[in-house]
Amino acid sequence: MNNCTVNFTTPVESTNSTTNSYELLYILNMCMHCINFLFGLPTHSYVIWLIITGTGNGVAFEFVILNLSFSEIGICLNSVISLLSFWFSGIIILNTFLVGLIITGRPLFQCLICVERYLAVVHPVIFLKYKPLRYRVIGCTLAWILILGSCVCCMLTVASHYIVFMWFIFLQFLIFLSIQLFCLVAILRALKQSGPGERGRIRNEENDKIRRVIYLILVTTATIVIIYVPLALTALYTIVTKVMIQDVWFPAVICYILAGFVQSVIYLNRTGKLSCLCSL
Repeated sequence: MNNCTVNFTTPVESTNSTTNSYELLYILNMCMHCINFLFGLPTHSYVIWLIITGTGNGVAFEFVILNLSFSEIGICLNSVISLLSFWFSGIIILNTFLVGLIITGRPLFQCLICVERYLAVVHPVIFLKYKPLRYRVIGCTLAWILILGSCVCCMLTVASHYIVFMWFIFLQFLIFLSIQLFCLVAILRALKQSGPGERGRIRNEENDKIRRVIYLILVTTATIVIIYVPLALTALYTIVTKVMIQDVWFPAVICYILAGFVQSVIYLNRTGKLSCLCSL
């Protein structure tokens, strides 16, 4: 998913076509990293500034989104490191280390957001009990520890044990997607089980909140599918064939980079800042 990926299947008789293909992928890869950095860094930095300054619902309520934005900034910085590693091979080790942030940081915090919304709708008593900021700090701290472990694992497996790395990506996809789908189905069932009489007693504002939560879970689930289905299929292909080809990985990289802007756009739209930016 970055320039550490190598092509092990270049036939001797097709060297010229393979070289041209590699050069094209090389240019496209650099362009995608530039787009990710130039557009992603200011967008996620703006989200962080809005949360810290209290434009939204406050740091306590949006602490997980704040951590997600910090991880996205790390991904944007990794794009710069990936570009520099084309010319300075000495920083490839840092590039492989940050791959753990790429494949674990974003989906992990997205899962935390979905679990938080799930508790708010399905188990409101538990949600209110663990609503204080200190519980979110504990949860995000554990998430960063897992991300650090993922970074170390990627640093040790990307180049030397790439099949292990492929299994790592594939299994993470299954876990994260399962959590997303569980939260979505549970929220839909909770909404469906409220009878007509009970619906009449619920205020319209509460119904709107539930609809927004479902919309958020749907968009987040679609995002994680866009992120991880191409990566998982490519990883599964690599596991089965024991071949790693850059041409196969590039569409997955495109999906991953483009999907990284979804959560920021959702937040900016919710705070009313997206319309302000579009009017400029």
